[in-house]
Amino acid sequence: MRLIAAMSGGVDSAVAAALAVEAGHDVTGVHLALSQQRAQLRSGSRGCCSVEDADDARRVAAELGIPFYVWDMADRFAEDVVDDFVAEYAAGRTPNPCLRCNEKIKFAAVLDRAQALGFDAVVTGHHARLADGQLRRSVDAAKDQSYVLGVLTARQLAGAVFPLGSMTKDRVREIAAERGYAVATKPDSHDICFIPDGDTRGFLDRRLGEAPGPVVDAGTGAVVGEHRGTHGFTIGQRKGLGIAVGDQRPRYVLGIEPVTRTVTVGTAEQTGVDEVRTGTPTWAGPVPAWPLEAQVQLRAHGAAVPCTVTEDDGGLVIALHTTQRGVAPGQSAVLYEPDAERGDRVLGQAAVLRAGARSTV
Repeated sequence: MRLIAAMSGGVDSAVAAALAVEAGHDVTGVHLALSQQRAQLRSGSRGCCSVEDADDARRVAAELGIPFYVWDMADRFAEDVVDDFVAEYAAGRTPNPCLRCNEKIKFAAVLDRAQALGFDAVVTGHHARLADGQLRRSVDAAKDQSYVLGVLTARQLAGAVFPLGSMTKDRVREIAAERGYAVATKPDSHDICFIPDGDTRGFLDRRLGEAPGPVVDAGTGAVVGEHRGTHGFTIGQRKGLGIAVGDQRPRYVLGIEPVTRTVTVGTAEQTGVDEVRTGTPTWAGPVPAWPLEAQVQLRAHGAAVPCTVTEDDGGLVIALHTTQRGVAPGQSAVLYEPDAERGDRVLGQAAVLRAGARSTV
């Protein structure tokens, strides 16, 4: 196959490209320039798409003897990922920018351009497996990225290649070291790539400005504090609330209302939900029959839990078999097959609209 290797400058994408070349594919390396700050420098494991990252990717491509190009997608990334991230927080939701980047950039803009240029697919360093066109979890549970790939459609999965899903991250680094790649020991990126200092609240403050409002206790209706902006909070948050409650019991964010600028907090017992309602789903394969027994993962680093799924007005109603906490609107509800043997296969996903008790959602 003719493949575009998306080379971020990290160890995963370097090894994925190398394995694609080793498998006999016709590979061209591409580094995505996503930052509008061209000269930004990387700081350890924070940030991405820096000058250093582009140079690291170019060196690996040279060692592999494959063509290498830089595709400037900074404006598209700013619109589809960064601006979306800010708008979601302004609306009281908690987005996942990695999922949005996969959906809008890597497997939409990049895949579409690659196929228009005559390439068959895009190979990336994601830790996930493709088996017979079906998306499955990585064998390395700690590094599994199927959750942030759950938004991909069957067509997009048909144009994807994930060589790393059947190996651990330790093995990836060993392969890179065996080949003498300098990126073998390069730190993994973490946090949000376009906020390299890790200060999400500061980033949002600069974009949205301060909009003070009350913090209200759900149990008493009393105002227990004041905040600088609802965009500084997410459902389930405990730290940084800046409140004083007489009973000294910990409080968690239960609700965010940007229009009235109200943040509602409550006790741990009040955070539990057993029903989730979503927007329009995307499916990794055929649309299932209803009701659907499945497992659902409700956050990037959360555990999947059993559920029963039905359709309602174009969205999904997910009845959780066990009560969950900290389910935030804006996150993705990724559905997996229910049984132990095949429970690593992604069925589809939908964005969470609201969550609560079944009698009140």
